[in-house]
Amino acid sequence: MMMSHGINNSVTMNQTVKNRIVVTALSSFLLTIPVQSAAQVSDAKPVTYKTERDIYYYEKENITADEYQHQQCTLDFHYPENSKNFPTVVWFHGGGLTSGRKSFLGLRNKGIAMVAVGYRLAPQAKHPDYLRDAAAATAWTLRHVAGRGGDAKKVFIAGSSAGGWLAAMVAMDPRWLAAHNLSNRQLAGVIPVSGQMTTHFHDKKLRGDTGPRFRPIIDEFAPLYHASKTVPPVCLIVGDRRVELKARVEENELMSASLRALGHPHVEFYEMQGLSHMTINGGAWLLMPNFIQKISDQIDASKTEIR
Repeated sequence: MMMSHGINNSVTMNQTVKNRIVVTALSSFLLTIPVQSAAQVSDAKPVTYKTERDIYYYEKENITADEYQHQQCTLDFHYPENSKNFPTVVWFHGGGLTSGRKSFLGLRNKGIAMVAVGYRLAPQAKHPDYLRDAAAATAWTLRHVAGRGGDAKKVFIAGSSAGGWLAAMVAMDPRWLAAHNLSNRQLAGVIPVSGQMTTHFHDKKLRGDTGPRFRPIIDEFAPLYHASKTVPPVCLIVGDRRVELKARVEENELMSASLRALGHPHVEFYEMQGLSHMTINGGAWLLMPNFIQKISDQIDASKTEIR
């Protein structure tokens, strides 16, 4: 497994590439074993989990929704019901904005709540329906997680491929959560997994762009356009550049380098050797709990300092 990471604001893109850390598979697993203390679970009582399914996350915000929106815009919430102040990950599936369905995948039953989000897909969906949906699902989570025992300050958003693009856009472009009277700075962190940091190729197509798929565009619908030192903590995870999608590793490296150059205090970048775009999720599940734990501990420490 090959990893590059760090929080040094002075690191340049070239230095980041040179400073990759090569570790053995065994030490990688030891470094990334999920930490059960992500939720403060009592040793005397086993953790039990509850799943609430097909929650329509627009609530009363959109009374003109059509049947397709009601069908797609639901989430499933899986959480430790006898724990308190646990972190929550809002997860957006991949599929190029044209396919896929909500799923929990690899973080179930690890002391972390999971919100699996469905959203509208092309061709039924039009630009920017899927972005509005991602923001609405995130807003629902920020407002409702505390009522189920979670900590609203520990809400992370993440996704794979197109879902990683959605997560990055909601976390970095403040207008999407502002539509719900919320701030992107209320998020604990964002974890795009092989996400597109330029404008998503299918979003370009839906807006009439007829150019080549891999011609990069950095406009207001590109996470890179919104890079700032004030966005939430960022953990970028990609596969091996030898088998990843074309330019996917490099555009995530550019995001990492740009955030550091702007003075962002917490950016992590991981390139996982041997994993492709189709297999990167399995590696991401190993890395995500440590990032979540690290940020959650910082949040808890800040609460203690305030007291």
